[in-house]
Formats: sequence, structure tokens, C-alpha cells
Amino acid sequence: MSSDPWGRVDETGTVYVRTADGEQVVGSWQAGSPAEALAYFERKYEGIAVEIGLLERRVKTTDLSAKDATTAIEHLRTQVDEHHAVGDLDALRKRLDALVATVESRREERKAQKAKQADEAKHAKEALVAEAEELAQSEQWRSAGERLRALVDTWKGLPRLDRKSDDELWHRFSHARSAFSKRRKAHFASLDAQREEARKVKEKLVVEAEALSGSTDWGTTAARYRDLMTQWKAAGRAQREAEDELWNRFRGAQDVFFAARGEVFAERDAEQGENLKVKEELADEAEKLVPVRDLKAARAAFRALNERWEAIGHVPRDARPKVEGRMQAVERALQEAEEAEWRRTNPEARARAAGLTGQLQAAVDKLRGQIDAARASGNNARADKLARELEGRQALLDQALKGLEEFGG
Repeated sequence: MSSDPWGRVDETGTVYVRTADGEQVVGSWQAGSPAEALAYFERKYEGIAVEIGLLERRVKTTDLSAKDATTAIEHLRTQVDEHHAVGDLDALRKRLDALVATVESRREERKAQKAKQADEAKHAKEALVAEAEELAQSEQWRSAGERLRALVDTWKGLPRLDRKSDDELWHRFSHARSAFSKRRKAHFASLDAQREEARKVKEKLVVEAEALSGSTDWGTTAARYRDLMTQWKAAGRAQREAEDELWNRFRGAQDVFFAARGEVFAERDAEQGENLKVKEELADEAEKLVPVRDLKAARAAFRALNERWEAIGHVPRDARPKVEGRMQAVERALQEAEEAEWRRTNPEARARAAGLTGQLQAAVDKLRGQIDAARASGNNARADKLARELEGRQALLDQALKGLEEFGG
């Protein structure tokens, strides 16, 4: 009989392995010595141990699935449980039990990770849906459309959720895109209709503008062109090609009219410039009449100058106030001279001025007498009061005397 710490071979060639549960039959050996039998079954043990070691490394270093790992463990456990090897089978069982625990832990980790990824994916898709639904109400057609296309690409890059959740979110996402597309389509259809209406309106404006281009009714036609331009701006834009073609016709018609008007106005401006020179010369002559020394002669001279003035045509608008203001100043000076002459020669006014002067002079004389009497009696307070009153009356008398001088007396 032959034995080692983990097994033995009896006289019949039966090979045993020692376990915690006692000896277990491994097999029989008839082809050689007991030592060879033990060596053979020890090699089988080593083979199982190597396979377990390889599985331990795969579980630790690769992404071997829990299912495949469990299958491999069960296969190895079966080999251990069949007792066809000699060695520390209990140690192998413990290693397999540890592997089971590791695989289960990895399974839970992956389950938790998968749940976390699913939760993140759900939140990400909910955020995409919320943004898409907000964009569905936007009128920034270009940027919102581009953003919605980008959201679709982002959606495709996210993991799928459970079918119900994924389908519900996709339905909302797709509905938002469809709603935006429908609104955008309606907007551009409306825009096309507006542009067509604008084209029709502008076509009519162009026809009228071209009809007016030969008019010589400068003021009325220029005003009408301004009205047409206001209507043009209010009509909105037509399609680009039509807009450009109509604008070129409209502007061309205006250019023809305003070029012709410009030539006429240039001639008129030249004529008005000459008129201004003549009126400035007349204003120079009129201003020499001031100050008025001989009213009758000045009035006759101004009348003659004014007749010549009226015979002259228009002057440039911006120069008109200044040159006319010069003649009006001379005319006001003549009117003031006439009023002064009338006051001087008016008997009633002169009599009123003389009467007022006499009254004031009497009042002044009386006050002076009262002041002298008060001082003589030693009543200086009364004298001072009367002196202040005298100052006021004397000032009025001085003004009255000056007015009387205007009447020559």
C-alpha cells in the first residue's frame, strides 16, 4: 500500500483521497505502481487547480459575464466533487466558493452600474424631450431647426431604456419635432403668400412710378413719389428676384423724374441767385434812408425802392428771411418816424402833456414850500418825509418835461 498526505492506494489498487468528510474513492489503478497512481491523480488535481487559477484571473481582469463565469465555476465544481483527483479538494472548493462570491459581487456592481446608466440615460432623454418641446414653440426657425437635428443625433447616442419608458419619451420627442415642422411650414407658406401679395402691390407702384417719370408738375409729382415710397416700404418684401427687379424699375423711374427736375431747378437757382444780388443792392439803398431826416423824402424813396423790389422774382428760400428782414427793418424805422411826427404835431396830445407838466410843477413847488416851513419850525422828521415825496414828484416832472420837448415846446 502507498500513501501521501492527501491520498492512498490500497492492496486492490483502489485510490482514495482524504477530505473533510473522510476518504473518498478516486478510482482504481492496475497499470503500474501505487506511486504512479498517486502521481497520476495528483496531476489531475494540479490541472483542476490551474483551471481555477485561470478562471480567477479572468473574473478579476476581464469583462467575463456573470453567466459564463457561473457556468465555468459549476463545471469546475463538478470536477472537484467527482473526486477524480488527489489533493486538497476542500481548498479548491473554498476557492470556488470565493469565486462565486466575487462573481455575485461583480453581478451586483454591474447591475447597479447598469441601473445608474439607465437612470442617467432616462434623465438625459427627458432633458432632450423638454428642450425639444420648448423649441417646438420657437419662431427662430433656422437655429431651432438645427438644434432639433442635433438633439436627434444626441438621442441616437444614448442607451435604450425599457421599452415603455423609451417609447413614451420618443413619442413626446417626435411629436415636438413634428409640431415645430408643422409651424415652420405654415410660417413659410404664409410668408410666401405675403411676399406674393407684396409683389402685386409693388408691381402697381412701379407702373405708376414709371408713368410719372415724365411729369413736369414738380411739386405735386415729387410729393406723389414720396407717397409711393411710403407705400413701397409698408408693402413688405417680395421674393428676392422679384424684389430686386421691381426696385430697379421703381428707382429708375424716380431717377428720370428727379434728374429732369434737378436740371430745371438748377436753372431756377441760378436765376434766383441773380435776383438775390439785385435785392441786396436795393436793401443797401433802403438802409441809407435811416436814420430818417426828411420823412417825406424818405417815404417817397422807400416807395420807389419797394416797387422795384416787387418787380424782381424769387430769391433762394434760405436767403429770403435775411434780405426781406433788412427791408422790413427800414420800413419799421419809417413807421416809427411817422408816429413820432404825429405825436409832435398833435394839438390834443400836446395840450395834455402841457397840463400834466403844469400840475406836477405846482405839486413840486408846494412840497418845497412845505419842506422849508417844516425845517424852519424844527420838525425835521416831517421835512425828511416830504423830501422823499418830493423826489418822486420831481422824477415824474422830469419825464413830463422830456415828453413835452417832443412836441417842440
